[in-house]
Amino acid sequence: MARTPSVMIPLGFKAPAFELLDVKTDQIIKSEDIFGIKGTLIMFICNHCPFVKHINKQIVQIANDYKNSGIKLIAISSNDIINYPEDSPVEMKKVAMKEKFIFPYLFDETQIVAKSYDAACTPDFFIFNNSKKLVYRGQLDDSRPGNNIDVTGIDIRNALDSVINLKEINAVQKPSIGCNIKWKN
Repeated sequence: MARTPSVMIPLGFKAPAFELLDVKTDQIIKSEDIFGIKGTLIMFICNHCPFVKHINKQIVQIANDYKNSGIKLIAISSNDIINYPEDSPVEMKKVAMKEKFIFPYLFDETQIVAKSYDAACTPDFFIFNNSKKLVYRGQLDDSRPGNNIDVTGIDIRNALDSVINLKEINAVQKPSIGCNIKWKN
């Protein structure tokens, strides 16, 4: 199991626009149509990664807890599906239905979106404010597969609460750790 950290791009980074396939609806979605009024949590995830499987229930819980707060969640899978067919759109849709994702699960076939966000691992989290400026990048919480720490989402929850309440977010942020994004050759 690889342990790749987030890149930790500079805060204030402007969210690049994108258009991607939502595997749940089979529709092309534009980022400008799905960003939240108060903020947006973009999550680079995939189906096969044990780090993502470890937190799936918590990201669904966060989506449900914040669904009426002006915050939107967007999940993106950018993995190479030739070498990792379990991350294909068909399989993504199965996972989205099984896990009850209430947020878009987008397929980044060209990997351009992952590169534009400098995403490095799954999971990799980016929170943008209402001006689409990066205010948080890093981990969900301290839990990892096998470390016996409960998955609470506390780091993401604290950042989202700060965005909602227009409060400063601590600039000291821990990188996420996970499987590396599976880049195409």
